[in-house]
Amino acid sequence: MTLRLVFIGECMVEIAPDGAQYRKGFAGDTFNMAWYARHLAPGDWQVDFISAIGTDAISDEMAGFIAAQSIGTGHLFRKPDRSVGLYMISLKDGERSFSYWRSQSAARLLAEDPAALAAALAGADLVCLSGITLAILDDNGRSTLAAALRDLRKAGGRTAFDPNIRPRLWANPSDMRDTITRFAGLSDVVLASFDDEAGHFGDADAQATVARYLAAGAGGVIVKNGPDPVIAALGGAEVGVPTPPVGKITDSTAAGDSFNAAFLVSHLSGAPLSQAIAAGTALAGQVIQYPGALSRQAVNAVRAKG
Repeated sequence: MTLRLVFIGECMVEIAPDGAQYRKGFAGDTFNMAWYARHLAPGDWQVDFISAIGTDAISDEMAGFIAAQSIGTGHLFRKPDRSVGLYMISLKDGERSFSYWRSQSAARLLAEDPAALAAALAGADLVCLSGITLAILDDNGRSTLAAALRDLRKAGGRTAFDPNIRPRLWANPSDMRDTITRFAGLSDVVLASFDDEAGHFGDADAQATVARYLAAGAGGVIVKNGPDPVIAALGGAEVGVPTPPVGKITDSTAAGDSFNAAFLVSHLSGAPLSQAIAAGTALAGQVIQYPGALSRQAVNAVRAKG
């Protein structure tokens, strides 16, 4: 079985703590998912990243980095008058906070051309996007993306959506909630995080998050909840899967992204729902023990445990 997985969003320059200094990398929620998916998926699966970048030196460097990870770059749209965004990670007790410089990011224009976007999605078995993908687009871009996703589903493709709620990126809370709910209704699986959902939708518990997104039209819902069990309803199954304890949290960056990637690869490979969720928690539990968003050590640790 050969599949094509497509991830849509923004890759940014990452400035991360490294002892007393900082190091430069490239990361961003859907790109992180693509990176982990590429490292976990069978070699004959295709993993592509859709975004927009500039034509300057740092954009060229980013494109080269993505290609070097064996992630397809054929649909990195080039925007001569833009560049790429940048963010800096600050850490305290293993929890991260971010400072962003992204107002002129080319990725804001990734859905500018409906024909180009449709061509990029053509033939995809799974398309994965996030609330950040939506937040950086204008209304026209969101409408173009929604239309493309509807066409994808008509053609037999599936959509995975992580709401990844970041209020600072949205014009107002109402627009944020309405847009996230609309795109959840276009999705075959919503990959939510309970803290975000409780804080911005007022959900009393993870089961309430599942029920709300199913009512919105989502095909299935997975709710991550930190150290608490993952609650899920998908494909007629409803489960609660314990999250293994982690001794030391070094950096929680990309915990949810890595979970999503491992879950999706396992799920698409035919694993039962509980097993696919366990694959997600196993990788996320390793990722948070290492610094930065992209951790080969975490992937290797999961592989070593079988």
